[in-house]
Amino acid sequence: MPTWPLKLVLLVTVFSVGALAQSNPQGITRKEILAASRKATDFMMNSVANRGGFLWHYSADLSEQWGEVPARKSQIWVQPPSTPTVGEMLLEAHRVTGDLQYLKYAEQVAAALIWGQHPSGGWHYFIDFDPSGIRKFYEEVASQCRGWEEFYHYYGNATFDDDTTAAPTRFLLRIYAKTLDPKYRGPLFQALDFVLQSQYANGGWPQRYPLRYDFPNEEHPDYTALPTFNDDVIPNNIFLLLEAFEKLGNEEYKKAAYRGMDFYILSQIPSPQAGWAQQYDLNMKPASARSYEPAALCSSQTVENIRELQTFYLITGDRRYLRPIPGAIEWLEKSVVTTDPANRFTHAIYYELGSNKPLYIHHSHQEGNAKKILRFWLDYQQIVDSTYGRLPRIDILAMRREFDRLSALSADEVTIRYHNDKESKRSVAKIDAEQVNKLIAAMDPRGAWLTDIEFIDTSDYVHNPPRKFRGIDTRTFVSNMDKLMNSLKQTEK
Repeated sequence: MPTWPLKLVLLVTVFSVGALAQSNPQGITRKEILAASRKATDFMMNSVANRGGFLWHYSADLSEQWGEVPARKSQIWVQPPSTPTVGEMLLEAHRVTGDLQYLKYAEQVAAALIWGQHPSGGWHYFIDFDPSGIRKFYEEVASQCRGWEEFYHYYGNATFDDDTTAAPTRFLLRIYAKTLDPKYRGPLFQALDFVLQSQYANGGWPQRYPLRYDFPNEEHPDYTALPTFNDDVIPNNIFLLLEAFEKLGNEEYKKAAYRGMDFYILSQIPSPQAGWAQQYDLNMKPASARSYEPAALCSSQTVENIRELQTFYLITGDRRYLRPIPGAIEWLEKSVVTTDPANRFTHAIYYELGSNKPLYIHHSHQEGNAKKILRFWLDYQQIVDSTYGRLPRIDILAMRREFDRLSALSADEVTIRYHNDKESKRSVAKIDAEQVNKLIAAMDPRGAWLTDIEFIDTSDYVHNPPRKFRGIDTRTFVSNMDKLMNSLKQTEK
């Protein structure tokens, strides 16, 4: 889903200290919530963080750590939910509580991200404070993660994949807007220039930049220079640029964002297969990427693009963004592979160009105590227990109803709907006193929230069981802090 542009609130709200206690039959006070929030944050920043940065998961004793793949102790992760995710939460905690320590911690996060910013202006999936060990990490760890083909090779450039560059840029944009500290201006504008420079003339963005062509994928050329929808490369950049325009007023950001929106129109496959691929070659033809991502139409990508086009219509009021949708819905209707409600899917992920035959992903693996995936391939045969990933269930009727509702809006109603949607994104999720008490009681004496974590076997996640353990999860920390902040915002109201 897109990250909606938000106006930063620069004035500290004065809270009524007794309000929460008065409304809480269990007697928890605002002071107790503030103390618990700081305890949890102090532990994460002073005992878990590496120079202000975070990974995804840690063992309870902090002896082991993971990002999307197993990580070194010298690493922090940029790809969310990690370092920039924590930074965003710290800014919000400062806004809600007025506690300057949260802002100081956010500045530590920013310093870590700036340290690891690529000279071109973007970011890689991770930052390693011991750069001399990166190649060895790729050889011994990352390249052995079967299916994570984006980690098979060390490119040495930056990536837009999985919000990896957009997320730290958004965070720098927001901390700069809050503080106006000139030390953030240079890295922020370098990052935004990186987004502008890497955009193709047709409005799309490559997965990685500066462009490299070093690592062919079996019979396919290196895919990382391709204009890419997959993993939100293009939409993340669009919404980042819109927020940058809103906060900084540079028309170039808005123009680039609108060019990105227009890429959705340009890249739609003609009827009768009026869907979208995950990535395209420079002739605007569907292209293959990883070995399980063929040059084909993608049902899940088509659903995502329909949603984004509806959002673009609400932002711009331009009905051009609605026009591709009926043909896309019609293609989805014609591409149903099962209507059995007992099945967990209605569509295949991929469809062959021309024939529209569904394509299914298979893999071979090495037998042994620890099985290892060897390779992937696609064919027409559906074998459910050997397919890669999940097959989507698509509610086509609901999609058509939403399209009809949007199409019937007047220009004034479009504006109202857009602002209402923005407000709903800003709305505070309600949390009651019992939930707050449970969150505070769940912290261990250090201030850590231990949670059940499953980390899948990166050598063969299909056949080998995941590792299960109690540990420290960055997403859980951010989520729990958001809940505590929401409990304080409720007292404000």
